[in-house]
Amino acid sequence: MNKQPFAASVSVIVPAMNEAENLPHVFATLPDWIDEVILVDGNSTDDTIAVARRLRPDLRVVVQTRRGKGNALIEGFQAARGDIIVMIDADGSTDGREIRSFVATLINGADFAKGSRYAPGGGSDDLSPIRSLGNKVLTGITNILYRTRYTDLCYGYNAFWARHLDVLDLDCDGFEIETLMNVRAAQAGLVIREVPSHERSRIHGVSNLHAVRDGWRVLRTIWRERTRGTAVTAQAAQVALAK
Repeated sequence: MNKQPFAASVSVIVPAMNEAENLPHVFATLPDWIDEVILVDGNSTDDTIAVARRLRPDLRVVVQTRRGKGNALIEGFQAARGDIIVMIDADGSTDGREIRSFVATLINGADFAKGSRYAPGGGSDDLSPIRSLGNKVLTGITNILYRTRYTDLCYGYNAFWARHLDVLDLDCDGFEIETLMNVRAAQAGLVIREVPSHERSRIHGVSNLHAVRDGWRVLRTIWRERTRGTAVTAQAAQVALAK
């Protein structure tokens, strides 16, 4: 029975690897009206799956076939059954109680609800000066190249209508997945609205994020997608002329 306050079903995707200690905190914030939670396990060596199933008996588990956050999210998206897909982290940095705001933004007309730590009402307990500077530079480059008005490019708390998965056509394995989604959503002309979000510090464990290495991957993605967008536009023009 659908208990939620919205006229759409909601799937929450949680990529996780060795997050057994964090999952009790994460799952405690999830609204009880969510239709399904999908844990994508990156071949954890701790009790991540067992803890998750104990916390949420109706949990669906997808065992990741490759490596990387991007691949984990893509496999979770493919398994989702909901009308709306929400992506959150398993380390306690994203607050499940904010899901209502993301879903409401979609219900009210957006195609893609993009979390932002810099939008009024947002914030972060975890952003280091170098990560903040890098994010602002990458966000600025993206806004110039794609004529967007993003305030926070590199943030993984987002939600979107599942029907847009085809147009996003996601195909990367790493942390650059958020950038790829934001760029392709803009290129596709989707209605994108930012949602204020407050990022918290990881509760237990150590992050796999490497600011310099992953920053370069994000920059390469931004530039590659610019070239791809030009090629797609040219191809579309050729098809139109041939008709």
